[in-house]
Amino acid sequence: MAKAKSRYVCNNCGEDFPQMYGKCPACSSWGTLQEELIPVISTNTNAIATFSHLSTAKSTGKAKPRESLTLSQITDNDQARSPSGYEELDRVLGGGIVAGSLVLIGGEPGIGKSTLLLGMAQKLMSRYPTLYVCAEESAQQVKLRSQRLGILEENSDALYLLAETDLETVLRELQSLRPKVAVIDSIQALYFSNLNAAPGSVSQVRECTAALMRVAKRENISLFIVGHVTKEGSIAGPKVLEHMVDTVLYFEGDRFATHRLLRSVKNRFGATQEIGVFEMIDRGLREVSNPSELFLGNRDESVPGTATIVACEGTRPIVVELQALVSPTSYSSPRRTTTGIETNRFLQILAVLEKRIGIPLSKLDAYVAAAGGLNVAEPAVDLGVAIAVAASFRDRTVDPRTVMIGEVGLGGQVRPVSQLDMRLKEAAKLGFKRAIIPSMQVMQNYGMEIVPVTKVLDAIVAALPRTKFEVATSSDESYAT
Repeated sequence: MAKAKSRYVCNNCGEDFPQMYGKCPACSSWGTLQEELIPVISTNTNAIATFSHLSTAKSTGKAKPRESLTLSQITDNDQARSPSGYEELDRVLGGGIVAGSLVLIGGEPGIGKSTLLLGMAQKLMSRYPTLYVCAEESAQQVKLRSQRLGILEENSDALYLLAETDLETVLRELQSLRPKVAVIDSIQALYFSNLNAAPGSVSQVRECTAALMRVAKRENISLFIVGHVTKEGSIAGPKVLEHMVDTVLYFEGDRFATHRLLRSVKNRFGATQEIGVFEMIDRGLREVSNPSELFLGNRDESVPGTATIVACEGTRPIVVELQALVSPTSYSSPRRTTTGIETNRFLQILAVLEKRIGIPLSKLDAYVAAAGGLNVAEPAVDLGVAIAVAASFRDRTVDPRTVMIGEVGLGGQVRPVSQLDMRLKEAAKLGFKRAIIPSMQVMQNYGMEIVPVTKVLDAIVAALPRTKFEVATSSDESYAT
């Protein structure tokens, strides 16, 4: 009998190597390689020779396909979607739950993944049987959480709990019960006894997900899988796990805030980067129907260094208040701190303000933050960041009924952005009276005053009062003097 060989697999990227390394040569992660045994399988040389003979043989007639079909031969089958009970979750999924789909949900510990899925199971159990596999908790712990969430026991006859970590037992339960929706909490806790690897390792996560996928597709079961995340915020395990599933959702949020964001980063049945907004209360998660009000500050009180922008997350426009602070530095190197804004983008805007406008920011500390902790990384927020920094530098206030939309170029110009029509509609709905937009995108006013601008200097002049703000006569003159 041949002796089994060993290989070393990285838990972070999934690459395997013939020998042990302290740092993974593929992803440069330290201490992520684990040893796995590879059983040697005897090769059937006769079958290989026969296949090779068939593949190299010349055909005398025209070859006909045996299994493949043309696109016109495939029958149309609309993907029927069923509501999950949460409109925000349906939005992120692309309109509802697709039968036979695999959805992977990741997030930090305690962010609310289990609370969301248990609340979904509560709303679904009134229509059809639902299975909740609690691989990390006991059934008693899940029942205590259900009581806290207000799930009545007399109405929970269609909600089945299975406290099990053995993959074969879970698969038998899925084939026997055949629920419409099943939840696996979590995939890192399941193990397949035929593999010589610890639960949560690369091979275990990959094989368990593949087995669950085959059962879900064959039995037409909608499967929700909970995945752990690493300290960097990505889902633990190899990237092949995200490639295997149909939808990947990330549950985000500040642990010091009550709101939570559910964001789709992959969706085979809908748009990506769509978000759903929830609020954590004592009885679970509550949907936020108007998230713009959540990320807006007090518009009745004007504060220097604030500006309002309209960010688009997927197909949803959200009005966000930006706050900037510019102050003299006490160090040789000024500090640059961002919250919710991409740091490199912020540094680029500061360089444009100093070079093209003349604001001496090289000796000043600069801070910028998005209200509510929302991460806005799209270029359309550039103009709002630039105006907020300029307003803080001059200690001026921007009209709280004005929104700024536009991308800032390295030459100091204001560049066009996508989905401007949708952004203006959202701003008008919330009562904004003025919008500063790129001049190349003059749109319908929607009851607002539209101010088209070509350069950042023009936008700053339009956003700040002329009588209190010193303006350069041309783009070459200093703005700050």
